[in-house]
Amino acid sequence: MRPGGHPFDWHLHLVWLLAVVALVGAYAWGTRQERCAPTRKQRLLFVLGAVVLLAAVTWPLADLAARWLLMALVLQRVLLTLAVPPLLVLGTPRPLLDRLTRPAPVDAVLRVVVRPIPAVVIVTVVAVATLTTGAVTLAARLDPVRVLLELTVLASGFVLWAPVLTELPGTPRLSPLGRGGYLIVQSVVPSFLSIVWIFARHPLYPTFSHAGKVLALSPLLDQQLAGFLAKLSTIAVLWTVAFVIMTHAQEDDRRGVDADPLLWSDVQRELERADRRERRHQRSPGPSAGGPS
Repeated sequence: MRPGGHPFDWHLHLVWLLAVVALVGAYAWGTRQERCAPTRKQRLLFVLGAVVLLAAVTWPLADLAARWLLMALVLQRVLLTLAVPPLLVLGTPRPLLDRLTRPAPVDAVLRVVVRPIPAVVIVTVVAVATLTTGAVTLAARLDPVRVLLELTVLASGFVLWAPVLTELPGTPRLSPLGRGGYLIVQSVVPSFLSIVWIFARHPLYPTFSHAGKVLALSPLLDQQLAGFLAKLSTIAVLWTVAFVIMTHAQEDDRRGVDADPLLWSDVQRELERADRRERRHQRSPGPSAGGPS
């Protein structure tokens, strides 16, 4: 991105534009079979997720987030972590999710990130590492670095929601109380930087030192507002989802309905994992015949 210029100068984010078009095209191709056909609601959710993704990583928000406003950077990250991943997952039919997560490397990653503790650690590390002064400065100077950081933040959003989204096949089912508690922890731990921004007495990011060019905000006020935006938006979204999960669970209990029934795709995934473990065991060398008894 060129230095200087006006905050709202238009730039074509070709990489992300092509990526979103490819994503929508892959969704249309993957759901062409009858067994993978999405419902109208799923199709709407997926398209909405793609639109929000495009809005987060292209002009004007991406340009403001890269060089002009810390508030814009926070808003971009809120969209990439709290909005896009659940919309895309909930908009994808379960048979297609099963197919996408079946390869052994993908399934191995999924088995880790669906556990609450690793998920909290991964999201926290990504949130802090990508918001260091060095990372923000480098992203402002080099477009490839900016795209890489945006991809990393988006991936951390999928990790954040993985323990909660029961649509993912072969994942352990947390209780409603467990999912609610997990979301509350995720709303507190990774966003501790917002407290630093709110109470810091001087701007922490040289990249946004000229923030007065946008909305007449001083760099320090921009930083403080970004802290409030990060904290309040995260709490609002994750606590609301936690409340909805636990409320629905209480209603299901009163009606005697199993909210998270065991599905055949879950059983099949566990059988596939057992088969892979057995094959690895058979390939592993046993003790040598001439070794000590």
